[in-house]
Amino acid sequence: MSTEAEVQAAVDRLNALLGRSVLVEDVDQHPVWWCTRGPVDPTRLRTILHRRVDPGAAAIVKRFKLDRATSPVRTPAMPEVEMWSRWCVPLRHEGRFLGLMWILDRDESLAEEDLGPAIDCAELAAAVLAKTRQSAESIRFVRDELVARLLEGPDEEAVRELARLQQIPHDALVQIEAPARPGGWTLPDDMSLHVVSRGPRAATSGAPLPLIALREAVRRAAATRRAVLAGARPDPPTWDGLGAWRLIVDAPEDLTVEALHPGAAILAAQPRNDLLTTARLLVDVGGDVTTAAHELHVHRTTIYYRLERIKELTGVDMQDGLARTHLQLALWLVAYRAQP
Repeated sequence: MSTEAEVQAAVDRLNALLGRSVLVEDVDQHPVWWCTRGPVDPTRLRTILHRRVDPGAAAIVKRFKLDRATSPVRTPAMPEVEMWSRWCVPLRHEGRFLGLMWILDRDESLAEEDLGPAIDCAELAAAVLAKTRQSAESIRFVRDELVARLLEGPDEEAVRELARLQQIPHDALVQIEAPARPGGWTLPDDMSLHVVSRGPRAATSGAPLPLIALREAVRRAAATRRAVLAGARPDPPTWDGLGAWRLIVDAPEDLTVEALHPGAAILAAQPRNDLLTTARLLVDVGGDVTTAAHELHVHRTTIYYRLERIKELTGVDMQDGLARTHLQLALWLVAYRAQP
């Protein structure tokens, strides 16, 4: 079975044979193997230095439909993206596209019939990439199964197996981001799991929790996201920053809006939502009419009119702090439960 070291050795030999810079990238256009002895263009230099392909150069793949190629393709010089002419050899294994090999050919003196060794090298690289990708997919499949078990609840055996599979401590701490962020394990509902390695982040789920408490971490992240959609403004938007919204998030299902304040249900039942919106904003800004008028883009007179209507319907005087607090919690509950 070929190894990555063998591919690198083959790339080195190809470079020496052709006298041209060679680079192999995977299907995601990340550089994997290269040999840059000899002249290179600015794009190749940046690719090697930064370990990534410039967007302008990356666009060439779609422009020339290189991901569909089954034989070498010459791409012309493109000064606008600082690229010399080059040969592109597709990497395929059992018909599956796995990446590209690029061979610089500034003077276009390399003929297609000279590319036999390059095609052999590309086949070797494709086989190794296929093996690596298959191994990664197998690990990801097992990991996802173990994570699914933990999402059902605490499972010590799943924690042990997951820790061994991913080579992380058994007592590893985790945080959840919602929406998902790069660098973590993908979870359902646009979330990602991040193992704490260097230090905790201001994650949606709040402070780190043990891996065995993954279900709770996900619950916190989902509740935080739902609260933010309902109008909560934690800064930063994390579970630890929810403050009084935690009372709403953790409210028992049998606690009705009417039980907190019947006025909130009355406002929510109105055919138009202008009174509900105004009441919600006013309770959140402490009854400040000027601020409410500014945020709603209406005249203060309109706010005063709506205040009278709110008082008629609910009996709440927005200048009464205690009554306003009771109504505020009920309005928060209305908004929270309205989110999917």
